[in-house]
Amino acid sequence: MKRINKISVLLFFSIFCAGASAQSYRQVNDISYTLKRDAYSLERLKLDVYHPEGVTDCPVIVWFHGGGLEGGNKEIPKQLREKNAVVVGVNYRLLPQVTVKETLDDAAEAVAWVFRHIVEYGGDTHKIVVTGHSAGGYISMMLCLDKSWLGAYGIDADSVMMYVPFSGQAITHFNVRKMQGIPPLQATIDEYAPLYWVRGNCPPMVLICGDRELELYGRYDENQYLARMMKLAGHQQTYLYEIDGHGHNGMINPGFHILETHLKQMLGQPVYP
Repeated sequence: MKRINKISVLLFFSIFCAGASAQSYRQVNDISYTLKRDAYSLERLKLDVYHPEGVTDCPVIVWFHGGGLEGGNKEIPKQLREKNAVVVGVNYRLLPQVTVKETLDDAAEAVAWVFRHIVEYGGDTHKIVVTGHSAGGYISMMLCLDKSWLGAYGIDADSVMMYVPFSGQAITHFNVRKMQGIPPLQATIDEYAPLYWVRGNCPPMVLICGDRELELYGRYDENQYLARMMKLAGHQQTYLYEIDGHGHNGMINPGFHILETHLKQMLGQPVYP
């Protein structure tokens, strides 16, 4: 585990696509990514694509929003803008209107859409990163570890370059447990818990959390246990970060620097230009 102090998280990143650095960016909003035809799916299952113009082979960052699986909306975080990367902000259906199974299926369908269409926006399907905060972090963990979600759409979860959950829940999500009649501090691990699917043969996973004393419901400790189990299972590229002095929401901004560092390393670029 690496502890990150406040001074070390001030840098933001610039990741370069093929050719010259982009001079302009475009955002395309409310693209439907689903084949589902019910009214709620047609309303909700849309994504935004923010992309540099005039360049190709860009890294792609798929961002799932937070909100406890019960709220929130797609977003393109300001920290990811104008960084010579394609950014995809995804909406998914929310609990309790649907089950977590349907929510995870939505997320998998969105990532499959990215694999099939992102070249149209200058993205490189070999450089896809799946990430998100809180509920979005939980979703990214589940897509990584349980290969059946993406597999249902003909995508190998291991073809994603890297997964970077921000403060994701490693046990069964507390709002999933709420729908099961289980209180938030009664921990369970079932098929909807990332910990249930620990495996040693997945892409790099970068676990980022806030201060263990400030995080939501012991979120850091769950991630620490997940990291330990991943390493015991033989996974050599699980990384765990604790951002001192930052709580569940405060850790988001400095978390982008950690995302930057690992993405640059994956692309063979210098971390500190």
